Amino acid sequence: MDTQEIQLQLFATSEVDIDLVVTVAVRRDDGLLRCRYSVAGRGVRLPDPAADIPARCDGLWRHTCLEAFVAADRDPGYVEWNLSPSGDWNLYRFDGHRRNGRPEPAIGDAAPRVTRGDGLLVVEADLPLGPLGLDRALLEVGLSAVVEAEDGKLTYWALAHAAARPDFHDRRGFKLRLPPPGETS
Repeated sequence: MDTQEIQLQLFATSEVDIDLVVTVAVRRDDGLLRCRYSVAGRGVRLPDPAADIPARCDGLWRHTCLEAFVAADRDPGYVEWNLSPSGDWNLYRFDGHRRNGRPEPAIGDAAPRVTRGDGLLVVEADLPLGPLGLDRALLEVGLSAVVEAEDGKLTYWALAHAAARPDFHDRRGFKLRLPPPGETS
């Protein structure tokens, strides 16, 4: 499958003056969902790199965090994958909109590769779909980012903002459809 590069949209009523471009290159490849997030611009507060080996951590969305929400077509359940510029990560499973959220144990490591440069942050990671039961499904994907400004205020970026408040769990924002292997969109 070809890589799709998508620019995320800032939530309209964000009260932060920040000049950024947030893009995601995504593709489905060999049983993996491959994501490459790029945050270009200045004024972003980044967490320090993980001291040792990147770890599975809760609450990553409280600071700069890149996210992917992945569901099988017509299944109310989904997974939420969080990637921190620190190198830490997490994966949660939900039975429906914010219902019964819990860590997903099927994946033991989905830590991102992080590159920091002058005015550019790149976070890349591969999510194995097979252990999640998603390798043969038509996928509905919501791509999003929480970006913390230098003053500590959070900005919210997504493919689509479907509600009056930022809600990355809203399935109306899962706008990217990725066909199963061997099928074209």
